Amino acid sequence: MITTCINCPMGCTLEVTKQGDQIIVKGNTCKRGEDYGKEEIIAPKRVVTSLVKGGNYLYSVKTNKPVPKESIFDVLKEISVIKAEDREYNIGDTVKSDILSTGADVVVTGKNPVNF
Repeated sequence: MITTCINCPMGCTLEVTKQGDQIIVKGNTCKRGEDYGKEEIIAPKRVVTSLVKGGNYLYSVKTNKPVPKESIFDVLKEISVIKAEDREYNIGDTVKSDILSTGADVVVTGKNPVNF
């Protein structure tokens, strides 16, 4: 598998192969790249970003840590039903804890005033 490491700004092109029980990563310039390449083969994860409506604001949100790649669409569906009407949120506030039991919280990364 050829992939691009997303753990730092270098963006190394990785060649990841599995030979028996061993995973071989080539093309990385640091240990994080090797770890990323191995995780991509075993259990890929991603941070999920989305938007949440609330009061007079449209909040940009993200998971505070990566969730399993196969859960992304379920996480997005769960985020889509969040109602942030109960209070005004600020950057860094949690709008949903432990979404879908992934261990990741959905946190506010920005807020924009809008007229709905």
